[in-house]
Amino acid sequence: MAQILLIDDDDVRRMLVNMLVADGHEVHEASNGDAGIALYDKVLPELVITDILMPDKDGIETIMALKRNHPDLKILAISGGGRSGTMDFLDMARALGADETLQKPFRRAELLNAVVRLIGA
Repeated sequence: MAQILLIDDDDVRRMLVNMLVADGHEVHEASNGDAGIALYDKVLPELVITDILMPDKDGIETIMALKRNHPDLKILAISGGGRSGTMDFLDMARALGADETLQKPFRRAELLNAVVRLIGA
């Protein structure tokens, strides 16, 4: 069982939490990057899963801030797109420190496989 911080402002957050909890993980939630960064220091998760497009502090800024202070932290970036296209955001996220990326919508198995690749079983 891993401690996971999920940062997502979208309605999909509840579904992702349910998938991760059903797989035995303890999940902490935040609806934007500022809240996620503040929560990180309280729970010290093994993995952060962050959406890219969010209000206040977006996922790119969140990844950069977390990696600057915690370079060994594992981060999974997720995105459903935007004006510039999903892959542009996900490529940028990977270049700035995300260890893995997933394009929304993704399957439960894709999410859980990414978690295993990042932090083990």
